[in-house]
Amino acid sequence: MEVVNQIASVRDRLKQNRHKKIGLVPTMGYLHEGHLSLIREAKANCEVVVLSVFVNPLQFGPGEDLSRYPRDLQRDIQVAKEAGADLLFAPSVEEMYPHPPLTQVQVKGLTEPLCGSSRPGHFDGVTTVVAKLLHIVEPDHIYFGQKDAQQAAVIQRMVEDLHFPVHMVTCPTVREEDGLAMSSRNVYLTPEERSQATILYRSLSEGEKLWRQGHWLNSKDIVSFIEDQIQTQPLAKIDYVQVLHFPDLEPVHELTGSTLIVAVAVYFGKTRLIDNMIWN
Repeated sequence: MEVVNQIASVRDRLKQNRHKKIGLVPTMGYLHEGHLSLIREAKANCEVVVLSVFVNPLQFGPGEDLSRYPRDLQRDIQVAKEAGADLLFAPSVEEMYPHPPLTQVQVKGLTEPLCGSSRPGHFDGVTTVVAKLLHIVEPDHIYFGQKDAQQAAVIQRMVEDLHFPVHMVTCPTVREEDGLAMSSRNVYLTPEERSQATILYRSLSEGEKLWRQGHWLNSKDIVSFIEDQIQTQPLAKIDYVQVLHFPDLEPVHELTGSTLIVAVAVYFGKTRLIDNMIWN
């Protein structure tokens, strides 16, 4: 695996591989098993796998954890190599944004509920950096995880609206043995917060079980049940619990005959965790 830091170097290395199928896995680094599952999926379907490691300042708002976001590039290089990546692109902020960007990519509508309501501007930063990566790498496939389901829906719409010649692949959420969704931010949790955070998966799972048994009459009942479950943990502070249609993220009126996303964002101490399940 080769490690490069310049955009020109990425394009130069890939120029000779344009006849091969190229897969891109965009990350902010501090890789965990969720990221590695994306690399392995890309490796199974593509001949060249590019992994980007870039903590994108555009998607962090004032007071968020940009400065303390976990970073360990040397470890990332080792585990990415073991997982099968062929090229690791780790640019500096100056390389990706040589000037303060006057151009941003914005997807309306889909970015307004869920994380968009509590992190204004976040998805503008996400779509802008992913658009740049798509132009730099020009992959055939791009890979995201289901844990960031709203992000996946937003990127899919951007790809469709702007006719990017890329196929987007969304892979299942990877979880710890106790159900907690893997996240680079899990490292922030104290042991007690880590223990209580498992309520996210348990409440979503129990909610789905009851939904399949026909217990719910409307989405408000689902939200109330999951909120009650989460609030049994004293360290949990709910940001949101929402039920929406997926992938258009429209409000739900009927619980039958559609695909739903049940999504949560909860603080444990200063750490904000998200999780979701897709109910068909």
